[in-house]
This record gives sequence, structure tokens and C-alpha cells, in this order.
Amino acid sequence: MRTSLWFLPCRRSVLSFGSALRGLNVLRHGAPHPGRPRKWVGGLASARPRSRSGRCYPRGGRAERSCPAVDPEQGPGQGSRMLNVPSQSFPAPSSQQRVASGGRSKVPLKQGRSLMDWIRLTKSGKDLTGLKGRLIEVTEEELKKHNTKDDCWICIRGFVYNVTPYMEYHPGGEDELMRAAGSDGTDLFDQVHRWVNYESMLKECLVGRMAVKPALPKDYHEEKKVLNGMLPKSQVADTLAKEGCSSPSYDWFQTDSSVTIVIYTKQKDINLDSVIVDHQDDSFRAEILIKDYSYIIHVELSHEIEEDFSVRVVENVGKIEIVLKKKENASWKRLGHPLENHNSLIPRKDTGLYYRKCRLISKEGVTHDTKLFCLMLPPSTHLQVPVGQHVYLKLTITGTEIVKPYTPVSDSLLSEFKEPVLLNNKYIYFLIKIYPAGLFTPELDQLQIGDFVSVSNPEGSFKISQFQELEDLFLLAAGTGFTPMVKILNYALTNIPSLRKVKLMFFNKTEDDIIWRSQLEKLAFKDKRFDVEFVLSAPTSEWNGKWGHISPALLSEFLKRSSDKSKVLICICGPTPFTEQGIRLLRDRNFSKEEIHSFTA
Repeated sequence: MRTSLWFLPCRRSVLSFGSALRGLNVLRHGAPHPGRPRKWVGGLASARPRSRSGRCYPRGGRAERSCPAVDPEQGPGQGSRMLNVPSQSFPAPSSQQRVASGGRSKVPLKQGRSLMDWIRLTKSGKDLTGLKGRLIEVTEEELKKHNTKDDCWICIRGFVYNVTPYMEYHPGGEDELMRAAGSDGTDLFDQVHRWVNYESMLKECLVGRMAVKPALPKDYHEEKKVLNGMLPKSQVADTLAKEGCSSPSYDWFQTDSSVTIVIYTKQKDINLDSVIVDHQDDSFRAEILIKDYSYIIHVELSHEIEEDFSVRVVENVGKIEIVLKKKENASWKRLGHPLENHNSLIPRKDTGLYYRKCRLISKEGVTHDTKLFCLMLPPSTHLQVPVGQHVYLKLTITGTEIVKPYTPVSDSLLSEFKEPVLLNNKYIYFLIKIYPAGLFTPELDQLQIGDFVSVSNPEGSFKISQFQELEDLFLLAAGTGFTPMVKILNYALTNIPSLRKVKLMFFNKTEDDIIWRSQLEKLAFKDKRFDVEFVLSAPTSEWNGKWGHISPALLSEFLKRSSDKSKVLICICGPTPFTEQGIRLLRDRNFSKEEIHSFTA
């Protein structure tokens, strides 16, 4: 069961300025009020106010992290502003972030308590912490005292916020915030949306940091007493032992013209989708997805290399080879200097989002309000978004960064529509509905061919293993909830030999809203295993098909197995009411949790 969204307005948009605060010495982005410096209280070092116009992300064509470590030379103020902005509602009706069941109740906000009202309040110079610009060190005993609606402090990742002034602005209602009043709300927050930059959204509410006992620093030199990339067993073995995995490691070798980095995952289910590589300037970063963990290689290379490289996976042993081309035929004495998280195995939920800038190649109309966007990855990036997973797109609009989640699709449902000259692993396609009154999609629609959009690493809980020995696949989609179904359809009809039947029930308001209708009908004609049914909620008098909303009557006819004991998977995606009602109806029909996958974050 998924918990309620935290600090995440479910209508319109989500505020999140700047990069995440990291480290014990980084506690605030700039001064809270014009001309008023921030000071530490209780024996802590003072911090000078910093400009809010600086940027924490690398510029130009560099890859970007959503939560980068702050350069100690820059200080805590060097962060850019960011808005995580959904259009109309968030998660978007088609987004994988939609709640599958047990979603929160939306609380009507009072007049003057919208997101934009909160933004204006945070910029007004009003003291929202009650500490007159001071930052303090908070003990557990002190935190527990602030546990009422009129005096509510919450700790998230070691930082304490006075959320009292935010109570009336929280779309989930006061009661949801009160669940963590006077306590550590980190776990509750992480269950929902770890990508939300709450630190920036609530930066004017920052009280200070939690008082902690001194911790012994890691022995850096001891950790480096290993050959090349062999990780100390103490770092990794215990982490993966419970998963039945062996510790990953890496090594490298060279010829006159190339350097090959070899990563030993010791996993049999590793494929090209599991490997993400980014090379920007001298920085080389490889992230290997191993179950719920990321193994990261991150170095500043000792010599220059060419932009393009190759990635090869030996799937039966889980070995990955990344071949880099030298710019000069010189012998390398070392691979390079270790950078952030180098040679580490980290839970994926803790790695943060890593961005790279992709070029807009094309955009074409699909329906009256939906377009197909094609983005090209940099030549120095290897990224293949797995089936059923999503990424985040980021644009800078009038100096403010805006982020939205989208599920990549295939360029077409039919092979004859595909352009053989385009290398699929260098292009990412998105079906995106344009909301004229929105903040993000109109700006995206205004981009010219050749402009750039930042694209994050993929996220999502869907596993290809769910297709194993599958016989019947049923897809329930509403509106742009169709997007995750595109790759699922392509993959299932191409790669599952046991598959007998695939059925899609596609809900829309009108005929004009149906995405890729002719392609779906042609696919059904071409592949007899596939069948599609269109259901409209507001049809014209000429419509001869099915109409209405998701219901027991529609599903009873639709969900017919090919045999009594056939293995079944049902995927569902759409607006929250659609998804929640669909889940209830499916469970009423005695489908198990293992047989139902709803696309949620």
C-alpha cells in the first residue's frame, strides 16, 4: 500500500528550487531575507549568505545530477532554482507515478493557499521558522516538543524544518504532515517521491540540523589498498549476501589505441538495459543496475578519449566490457582519479538522479493535443530505458528549472513504420500531451529542432521477469496511460514465445483522443494474437463501439483467459480514479497481486 504524497501538490505543480543540500556543512541556499545573513547557533560555524543565482549543476553539455554534492569552494548558496511541475495534476494521468490503490484523499485548499501563494510567501521575507534568521542544532528531545499543528517540526535526512506555516498549503492536508510531527519523517517521505527536492521547497522553513554523535571517518587509505577495482568485502559482500549475489568488481587493461574497462557483476540477468555510461570532458561514469542496487564507476580519466565508445555484455556470466578509444597512442599508468561514489554499491533509491542533455531531433502531431517527440542522446552516452520504466525531463524556463516524469515509447507499433537508419539505442521517443495552460508542456512544444532537454536515468518497478512463461497479457489504459503499454506491446509480441493472447482495452473521452488508433488496428490485423478495444466516455452519436467507464461488465467480457490455468499478467495505467477502480475490480475477480501490475513510482 502506498502512502500519501509528501510536500507534493497534487494539482498543478510542485516547487523545488535548487540542488539538494548535502553534507554537514551545507545547510541553506543563501540568506533567508534580503540583507540578513544566516548564522549558526550553539557553537557552530557561521555561514555567509550566498547568491541565489549561482548554479550547482555542470554547465554546457555536461551531465547533471539532481542532488550533487556541493563544492566546498562554492559554498551552500551556489544552487540553481528548480520547479518540479506537473500539468493539471500530478502524477500525470498517464504517469507511472500514479497511485495504484489506497491513494490519498485530496484536501480542498482555502482561497489564497495555492502553490503559487506558497512561492510568494517564501519570497516575501517573512520569518517562517520563528528563529529570526538563525540556524540551530536540534536534539531529539527538542524535536519531540514541536509536535502540534501550531508548532510542527519535522526531520528529513538530518535536517529539521518548521512546517507549521506550510500546513494550510499542503494538498494532502494537515493530518498527513502531522504523521511525522516532532519526529524523523525520512522513511515516510522516501516511500513516496525521493526525487522531490523538499530541501529547496522548504528552505525558508529550515530550522537547522539534528545533533549527532561524532562518527569515525572512513579510512580512505585503507579502502584504496585494493588492486584496480576490487571492492573490500566489508563494503559489499554483506549488502548482497541477502540477495544471493556476489560482490561486483572491475578491472581495466589497454592496447596502443584503446582502454577497456571490465566490470564483473557475477549476475546472469545483466543486459544492455542494465548499463548506463556517460562521458563528459574528462569525467567517466558507469552505473550498473544490479537488482535494487547501483554499482558505480566514476573517475576523472587520466588521458583524453574519443566521444564514442562501445558497450558489450556477456549475459551468461554478467561481464560488461566498455571500450574507450584513446585520442593519443600513449600508455596510461592509471585509469584516473576517483570521483563521487566511485567503486561503490549503493541502493538505487539513494543514488540520486543523473541527467544528460539530449538534442530534440523531431516532433510530430499524433492527435489534436498529443505529439511524438524524438530526443537524441549525446554520442558520449549509453542509455537504454528498460520496458515499463520512466525518466524525468528537465527544462530551464526563465531561469527556473522544471522537471516532469514521462515514459519513453517506441517510435512506432509497426516495423514498417520504423526508420532503419536511426539507431534505436541513440534515440528516445515520448508521446506527450500538450496542456495549453501548463508550465512545462507548452515550453517543450515551443522548442526548436536542435534545442536541448535534460533526461534523467530511468526509474520504475516493472521487471521483464514478469513476462516469463506468460500466456495471456491484458492491458488497461486510459488516455496517455497508454504510454507504458507501447514498449510492453512491442516486447511481448516479439520476445515471449509462450504468449498466446494480448488484449488492450483503451479508454478515452472522444475518438479524436485515441493515440495511434490506426497503428493499433493494423497491428491487430497483422498479429492475430493481439486485439484492441476502444472505450469512449463522451462519444458522438456516430460512435458504434463501446462507451462508458471501467466497470465489472466491461472487464468480465474482456478478461477471458486462453485456458483455465494460463499464466496471466494485467497491466493498468491511467488517472488515479481509473487505476484505483480498476485494481478493485480486478481483485474482485480474484486476480492475485502477482497477476496485476499498476504503473506507480
